[in-house]
Amino acid sequence: MIIYNYISRLGSSCVSFIEQMGDVWLFLYRSLYACFTRPFNYRLVLEQLDEIGFKSIPIVVASAMAIGMVMVVQLAWGFAWFGAKGVVGPVVSLSFVRELGPVVTSLLVGGRVGSGITAEIGSMKVTEQIDAIRTLGADPMRKLVVPRLVAAVISFPFLAVISDFTGILGAMIMSNIDLDVKPRLFISSILEWVTINDFVSGISKTFFFGIIVAITGCYIGMRAEGGTQGVGRATTSTVVVALLLIIIGDFFLTKLFLLL
Repeated sequence: MIIYNYISRLGSSCVSFIEQMGDVWLFLYRSLYACFTRPFNYRLVLEQLDEIGFKSIPIVVASAMAIGMVMVVQLAWGFAWFGAKGVVGPVVSLSFVRELGPVVTSLLVGGRVGSGITAEIGSMKVTEQIDAIRTLGADPMRKLVVPRLVAAVISFPFLAVISDFTGILGAMIMSNIDLDVKPRLFISSILEWVTINDFVSGISKTFFFGIIVAITGCYIGMRAEGGTQGVGRATTSTVVVALLLIIIGDFFLTKLFLLL
């Protein structure tokens, strides 16, 4: 009897998981379809670009600069021991353009943006504002989801580019201070080792990361229930799920780009 109950619960959980995955993919399809069909609300997109993109620049710049400097400090003694101080620039730069810039930026901005999206839409859901939008004849998908999805897809790559250059700048400053590597040597070594393919492969990931964050935040927010406590639980779920999907997605995207 106990084994039967466990099997029954496991089966119910599997069925519920499959149904939810189907619901998520349907939500993603409807969102993408709405992005490429009229009408377009450019004002809402610009508002979200300001919220997701421009307001995230300070945290991206500060974190990338600090990470670039710390990497040089950690690598300095090892490379200096082998007389390879000139390799610090290419190593740090390749790390940034391929992985650190896109992934760290997406994790930081994803946590900030995803929680904000879920909190905003979740509050509208529990206070029945989304139902009011439907009553007025408007489509909540176009009014709430599409602007955030478009803004995230546009903002994440630009933020990753800023992160790459800021991190490399921080590494160059610290290399000059700690290793006495002149900026000219630092930059020339980067141009010799880092290719445009390295840069493009890293930035390309952020398009998918932007979709993950926006869709996760909107989906969980539009299904929040239980008042303010429900909104809090939904916000926490968004941060956990979005960051986990970014990390898992980074692995598969990296393998895919290496194959291509």
